[in-house]
Amino acid sequence: MLVYNTTYHVGLDDARNFVIWIHQVYIPAATESGLLKRPRLCRILSHHDEDSECFSLQFEVEDTARLHEWYVKKEAALHEELQKVFKDKVAGFSTIMEVIEGD
Repeated sequence: MLVYNTTYHVGLDDARNFVIWIHQVYIPAATESGLLKRPRLCRILSHHDEDSECFSLQFEVEDTARLHEWYVKKEAALHEELQKVFKDKVAGFSTIMEVIEGD
């Protein structure tokens, strides 16, 4: 199992609208194919500026092939929509993590 994580840096004035948009638009569109599952949005507490907030949006995905399929089919349109709505007020980067089960 993999975790697809995107960390977003959002201006403080736009943080509330960003969270609403992520819940109402991004997550439903990202999960409608069934390739990305179990979305989780977290506020990052270890990084705090006076004028911004950081968020982590995580999805579980079975393997890199399914993630690539989602990326090709959905990611470009969602990224374009994010840019249209928030312009340069939101920046993000993505990471892929492998879940390692402990005993």
